[in-house]
Amino acid sequence: MSLTRRQFLAQAAASAAAWRAFAQSAGPAPRPDTLDPNRLRHYLEPLPRPPLAQPLHPGLGAASHYRLRMHAADCSLHPDLPPTRCWTYGGSFPGPFLEARRGEAVTVEWINALPAQHFLPVDHTLEGASRSLPPVRAVVHLHGGRVPSASDGYPEHWSVPGQSQTFHYPNLQDAALLFYHDHAMGLNRLNIYAGLFGLYILRDPVEDALGLPGGDYEIPLALCDRWLDPRAQLYYPTSGIPGHPWVPEVFGNAILLNGKLWPRLEVEPRPYRFRIANAANSRFFRLALAPAIDWQLIGTDQGLLPAPVALGSLLLAPAERADLIVDFSAHAGQTLHLRNDEQPVMQVQVLGRAGAHTGWRASAPLRPLARIPAAAAVRSRWLGLQEYDDLGANPMLMLLDGKRWSDPVSETPTLDSTEIWAFANLTDDTHPIHLHLVRFQVLDRRPFDAAQYRRDRRLRYLGPAQPPGPDEMGWKDTVRCYPGAVTRIIVRFQGYAGRYLWHCHLLEHEANAMMRPYEVVINPSPSA
Repeated sequence: MSLTRRQFLAQAAASAAAWRAFAQSAGPAPRPDTLDPNRLRHYLEPLPRPPLAQPLHPGLGAASHYRLRMHAADCSLHPDLPPTRCWTYGGSFPGPFLEARRGEAVTVEWINALPAQHFLPVDHTLEGASRSLPPVRAVVHLHGGRVPSASDGYPEHWSVPGQSQTFHYPNLQDAALLFYHDHAMGLNRLNIYAGLFGLYILRDPVEDALGLPGGDYEIPLALCDRWLDPRAQLYYPTSGIPGHPWVPEVFGNAILLNGKLWPRLEVEPRPYRFRIANAANSRFFRLALAPAIDWQLIGTDQGLLPAPVALGSLLLAPAERADLIVDFSAHAGQTLHLRNDEQPVMQVQVLGRAGAHTGWRASAPLRPLARIPAAAAVRSRWLGLQEYDDLGANPMLMLLDGKRWSDPVSETPTLDSTEIWAFANLTDDTHPIHLHLVRFQVLDRRPFDAAQYRRDRRLRYLGPAQPPGPDEMGWKDTVRCYPGAVTRIIVRFQGYAGRYLWHCHLLEHEANAMMRPYEVVINPSPSA
């Protein structure tokens, strides 16, 4: 069977929609003693802006130095609820956002002042989470950062309460919205759920010259979902299996925007820039404004697109980011709602007065971007995404290329080389696959007969390869791998040699055990 591009994309969208419908209803049913956020009053508080971290020592020719403490704090999620105990960077949920410029290095001392015991259900049967290890561990990963391996937040290089780690971020990359979060082996799904994440904005002269909305007209927006108990404390669902509380996905009924339930946002009738990050454990967000307004997508995970793309809605998998321009000029006096699928999550009130307009034009080119030809790759790697059931006490195991974390490193790209990685999704889920260190381009997706491949390892394609849509034509660091498709990316391994990792960014999948190390090696000289 041969599929046209439109048919393939429709099939992929249907698969993704079916997956979301299943995933958002999957897992344990809501407990009678969990809080129903729909019963709360809506739109009482303004959308907060995460606090801007202030350096202890500004650059002045050297690296700007920050010091951020990880510690428990009481956070207000809604004015009608008591404070919620969270784990935070710097006392806020999400953590303070850091702002840096290309070529201006930053160092951050991450101080672990967390409690001695975890308050969420640790599964000690997961790799890297045994009872012999300290009960609370943390290490920070700058997601999307091109950083030396010693500062990447390798999952086994954690600190414990009372320790600190200082990481160096050179910022030798294009302007983009990055985000930082915990990556401790066996615990990061819980640590992030507890609140350990924040935004990191990197700027450069190319972006400066575009006249994009800035200051009060640039809105950083971190999205996540949570369950809350009746006392408004974080509740993390469990499997009910004694000794093995892990669940395959977590979809809370409370949608939080910058840490708030049901916020409102007042805007002027003019263009705004929204910097959006999906910081959820498992949830895919499909965002749109109602009444409908087309917005202009100007950037993805790793920075600006070549040109704006008009969109009526936006799909973001966990860890994906989007850079949007929304023009409210024609909507003075209107009340809009930001929706996730059909559920409103934020009210947007357009005022009747306009501020000074930006010089940005929707037709303006953004950043030149040359596509990497497939012929530039020195190697192609076929990497399966697999799922195994009926494993006794562990009802499900998820692997990358059939290997566990502790298996020997099998991907060893050479520094400054280009490779194609082909992810063959043999599961029924859509997996957002993230590679540390690098940025990449999506080459194509091609449907194949996954059932036949599982039976006899024979590869039978069901149609031609389809290129990415215009919203995926920029630089990425996380790619959605749809079920029943081979998704190919082309990667230049630039920056640094050393040990990094690649994994599914559904955090519960990553924990069990959809995460693998890879190592960037230096090509030996001919005389070596």
